[in-house]
Amino acid sequence: MASLLRTVTPEEQFHEVTRAAVDIHVAQELKDKLKKSYETETPLTIKAGFDPTAPDLHLGHTVLLFRMKRFQDFGHKVVFLIGDFTGMIGDPTGKNATRPPLTLEQVAANAETYKRQVFKILDPERTEVRFNSEWLGKMSGPDLIRLAARYPVARMLERDDFKKRYREGRSIAIHEFLYPLLQGYDSVALDVDAELGGSDQLFNLLVGRDLMKDYGKVPQVVLTGPILEGLDAKLVEGKIVGDKMSKSLDNYVGIDEPPGTMFGKLMSVTDDLMWRYYELLSSLSTQEIADIKASVAAGKLHPKAAKVRFAKEMVTRFHSAAEADRAEEEFERVHARRELPEEIEEKHYALGGMSSAGLLKVMSDLGLASSNSEARRLVVQGGVSVNGERANDVRASLEPGEYLLQVGKRKFLRVKIA
Repeated sequence: MASLLRTVTPEEQFHEVTRAAVDIHVAQELKDKLKKSYETETPLTIKAGFDPTAPDLHLGHTVLLFRMKRFQDFGHKVVFLIGDFTGMIGDPTGKNATRPPLTLEQVAANAETYKRQVFKILDPERTEVRFNSEWLGKMSGPDLIRLAARYPVARMLERDDFKKRYREGRSIAIHEFLYPLLQGYDSVALDVDAELGGSDQLFNLLVGRDLMKDYGKVPQVVLTGPILEGLDAKLVEGKIVGDKMSKSLDNYVGIDEPPGTMFGKLMSVTDDLMWRYYELLSSLSTQEIADIKASVAAGKLHPKAAKVRFAKEMVTRFHSAAEADRAEEEFERVHARRELPEEIEEKHYALGGMSSAGLLKVMSDLGLASSNSEARRLVVQGGVSVNGERANDVRASLEPGEYLLQVGKRKFLRVKIA
């Protein structure tokens, strides 16, 4: 660990761990801590908390994990904190209503899924996994009252979501005020040097900073990162604009998706968004990314080649280098040479006594579209092919037989209708 701490200077560490940061409270404190760590060869303790409420991670979730990994690569101690206790409350951040709490069984199942996925990024041998039920579950009633007495209601109502609901006369349950306090107490219990989170978590992280001061500890540095935009985001007037990456918006890359799907999705982003993804997700240094960008600007490297490099880095990260090579070959076969993929999923579709089935319904039923209306939109936009021919009629029906359905550039399905 000591050797890693001395591989780069404190200034270089600060530059890398804060890249693309949104909030730093306080930058000079982080510089001082990194300098002391370097001089004494004592690692900092870096914490990030995750409530196990959505176990299927996509690249948007990994922005925070990659920042953790940068600290880890410099030899610092990373604590991956699973909020199994706070998960039973439910963080109301960004919500307009009380979030239903999870059951113990849901929390346990999601926590295990999280642990399996995060170690595709973090080094399991150098990651300390903790559960906040270790200390929060032991709190007595008086303990909780003493904790609650340390923070005024007026400060809680400064939080945007609470403020809005209070002004509009909508319900705020008492237990929701406990969430930021309990999350903040996690930092007290772990005695951390810095806590990482998304920009939407700033209030909660600052509560932890305040509580550490109140308990007589050196306050944690708070470092937040941006929310990653989805695949359909674009550059508008010099700024990347678009919805955040989300499964519900179908603009995401899941870290458990097949290599070919992951590669193809990343190749579909604009050149401008590619650099945003490089900055937030790549393990390359900022200088290495700058060199690639300069090569593209000078015409020495084609933007597509830079995009391929990034896509392969992500596939390698979550699968393997061999899978990344195969994904690239498959992409070239399908998109550059207009050939079919080597492997195409097959499904059966039962007519149930009918003589035929509507194309829109088949697409919806088989998962090629989220609904009939979505299938209609895809057909109208010219994004659907049947046996190599573009489908133009939203009223088209498929009779018994075998069909090759293609939606967009990446979705292929062989369907046997009977």
